[in-house]
Amino acid sequence: MEIGPIWRAMWQSKGGYLLIGLQIAVTMAIMVNAFAIMQERASKMGRPSGIDEANTFALASVAFKPDLDYQSLIREDLEMLRNTPGVINAVVTNSFPLRQGGWSEGLHREPGVGKSVSSSAIYFVDEHGLETFGMNLVDGENFTPAQVAWDSDSDDFWPATVIITQALAEDLFPDHEGSYVGNTFWFNDDNPANIVGVVERLQAPWPTWTGVERSMLVPLIRESEFSRYVIRTEPGRRDELMPQIEEMLSASNKERIIRSVETAADARKLAYLGDSSMISILTFVIGLLTAITGLGIVGLASFSVARRKRQIGIRRALGATKTAIVRYFMIENFIVSSIGIVIGAILAVALNIFMVQAFALTPLAWYVIPIAMLILWTVGQVAVAGPARRASNVSPAIATRSS
Repeated sequence: MEIGPIWRAMWQSKGGYLLIGLQIAVTMAIMVNAFAIMQERASKMGRPSGIDEANTFALASVAFKPDLDYQSLIREDLEMLRNTPGVINAVVTNSFPLRQGGWSEGLHREPGVGKSVSSSAIYFVDEHGLETFGMNLVDGENFTPAQVAWDSDSDDFWPATVIITQALAEDLFPDHEGSYVGNTFWFNDDNPANIVGVVERLQAPWPTWTGVERSMLVPLIRESEFSRYVIRTEPGRRDELMPQIEEMLSASNKERIIRSVETAADARKLAYLGDSSMISILTFVIGLLTAITGLGIVGLASFSVARRKRQIGIRRALGATKTAIVRYFMIENFIVSSIGIVIGAILAVALNIFMVQAFALTPLAWYVIPIAMLILWTVGQVAVAGPARRASNVSPAIATRSS
């Protein structure tokens, strides 16, 4: 069967075909860019935080007695936690990755309070921080107990040693080659920090921050009525130990309460709630548009069959097989779909270019457009299959009836 006669027949009643082609083009443009957004969000959600999320949880101790010896309380808590069977290690800290609340500082390569050259999330830990978080130390060494300081109320006090992430090291010293250990930077005009170690990755508490990979560990424990403990358990024992540890700490001191018990996995889920919701919404929109487009194709094909029933009967009477009738409508739909898909691909690329420039999105991956084309072609052929089969069942005897 030649395409030429089919095309000429379509052109005689082109209004419906143009509308379906336009609908397919718009669906294609929206589908492709929705895929791109979903892919970017999924990639963002899949970034490793740098800690052992599956086996880590946190809780907070809030004392309500004003004259409590906070340092002694923290020491006692940490000793209990670290000696609990099934606990790998524990640390008192101000935050942990993806928690969405924490501390950050501007950093300088030279002393002075001028414009900072970088910024970093700050995690206050002791020498147990590396093992508790489960980080990968790629250079240098861990803190020693002698390097860990206690601070009660001075925000200006900073220890002289730090462990930083690879991303922060590269941002602070972009032209440096070799080991970053031994390099010095400043928190402000008179607080130098010497790098004693570099970890592969440790994300900041804020997943939407552009510097999410820039973090550092500072060997400092702050004494206050509020203490956050991060506990890492042996694989598979987190859920078992969470209620036990909460009860143990509550019973050990009646002058405080234990609250905000959460897993690192819960923190991740909450941090990316907006992104996962966006993926769900876009999935629904894509499904709805595709379904509407399929229904439009079914409607047009059904109308075409009803309008040309006598013509189909004549063709059947002249010897056209059922397969030939089905093939006619399938080719007709393939032509309409192809035109709409090609126009939609052009619109999709143009829209993506605009979105990349306006919203700093990632450009389309090369395979997104071919996948969308294949989906819409498949939807179009499946949608027209039903009306095409009904057309093939038209009896040749209908050709003898008056119009």
